[in-house]
Amino acid sequence: MLDQFRKRVRAAARRLRRVERRELQDFRRWAEVTENLVHLSMLVFVPLAIVLVTTLANAVPQLSFLLFPPLAAGSYTLFVDPTSKYSDPKRFVAGLTIGAVCGLGALAVSNSYLTAPGGQFGVSALGAGLAVFATGVVTWPLDIEEPSSYSTALLALLVEPSQRAAFVVSIFLASSLVAALFVVWREEFYEQRATYLYESMSGDDHVLVPMRGDSAGQTAMLGARLAAAHEAGKVVLLDMVSDSDAATTQQSLMRDTIQMDIRSENGSGSPSARTRPVADGGNPANASVSPDQTDLEAEVDWLETHADRIETRTGVSCQVVVASDDGSPAQTTLQTAAETNCDLIVAPYESRHGALTSYLQRLFRSESDIVVHRSRSDRTRWKQVIVPVRSVSDVAHNMVDFATRLAGRSGRVAVATCIGSRGDRRRAEEMLADLIEPYEGAFETRVPRTDIQTFLTDTAPQYDLVMIGASRDRSKASRFISPPTFERLEDVETDVAIVDRGRA
Repeated sequence: MLDQFRKRVRAAARRLRRVERRELQDFRRWAEVTENLVHLSMLVFVPLAIVLVTTLANAVPQLSFLLFPPLAAGSYTLFVDPTSKYSDPKRFVAGLTIGAVCGLGALAVSNSYLTAPGGQFGVSALGAGLAVFATGVVTWPLDIEEPSSYSTALLALLVEPSQRAAFVVSIFLASSLVAALFVVWREEFYEQRATYLYESMSGDDHVLVPMRGDSAGQTAMLGARLAAAHEAGKVVLLDMVSDSDAATTQQSLMRDTIQMDIRSENGSGSPSARTRPVADGGNPANASVSPDQTDLEAEVDWLETHADRIETRTGVSCQVVVASDDGSPAQTTLQTAAETNCDLIVAPYESRHGALTSYLQRLFRSESDIVVHRSRSDRTRWKQVIVPVRSVSDVAHNMVDFATRLAGRSGRVAVATCIGSRGDRRRAEEMLADLIEPYEGAFETRVPRTDIQTFLTDTAPQYDLVMIGASRDRSKASRFISPPTFERLEDVETDVAIVDRGRA
């Protein structure tokens, strides 16, 4: 009875941890969208700034309470669009301070030449207009226009004569405090958000490549170039056989090959051509082994050749793993990725009747990050990459990151979004600017007024690779009515990489 209770408690704890991990992952991917991150930061840091200023005002009675309305509005302007011209800390401090000075100047003029209306908060209408006019006249030529400076100028008309100097000083100090908080947030977090939030920036560098199909060599090189972008990158080439005995034999042959290479390097001689395994360059016809073993040795030789080529061309560590598929190649691939600590699977493209094979569909439904490579040539370098996107998302960030890895410093990455004949071009351009801002490299953005299929058919031949999303976020009904874009690119004679993030 007690054992059953303990098992249920442990099972409940495991489920709770899975839910927590899933929710944390969902939140992190939600925060990858710049708009979400900015609004979340605004909800946190604007109130924090007001708390700091209020604490300071309570400690220093000379600070005027009239500084709070323009300060709150100005803080919102700073954080809501960190890249706009109004999110300049110097503009923020100077604008609010000049607005206060102009307001006090207008107050002095109105008190001298105009009759102020009665009441505690009575303000001359002409004085208010003069305060706004003076603020605009001063800030415009100096290029320090700040929306909140006008409210500061108007509030200055309510300041008591004994508090006018303190009002200007309090505006300057409070705005400087908020500006300092904004600078720290922008430089240490917002501009570094890719490092903190985008998982691919620090991961997706241990790459597993299932060696399936005729283009496995090109796909392995694609995976190697993705891994080579990080110092800790590695590549694992996976070969799957139908039974465990063959897998054991093949692994043994690879160990024999490595041992003979070591003996050869140490000057211990090499085996004769008659008995030398095929994996070390011998002739299968002269090998003193069974026909089945000769086939295995030839396959080992093929795998080792690819591994050597990867290490030579990219400098990335490459190892070969042979596993029994046990009737489920997809499950074997995922299990091997977990056992070899690989966080990205790069698989060759496979299709049947115009759709992905069940093997690739199973990979896309897994928790692993997936790249499916459709090769149209013997290309092993991709310096010109185009990335079509629909919106800013975690998958879009992955695609841009992978594209910059492949293009390198000497390549070029184009990021495009199609808006049709009635789309909002400005909004699309702002979206693309937000998407590529965290990354370094040569970028171009394209906003064509056409559909995605027509655009890629006309444009893709100018590039080495099309990096496109798998559209796994769409419902089955939506995918049935309108097939994913990559399924409509069969006539495009350019390499295609289909990218998807794992779903817990």
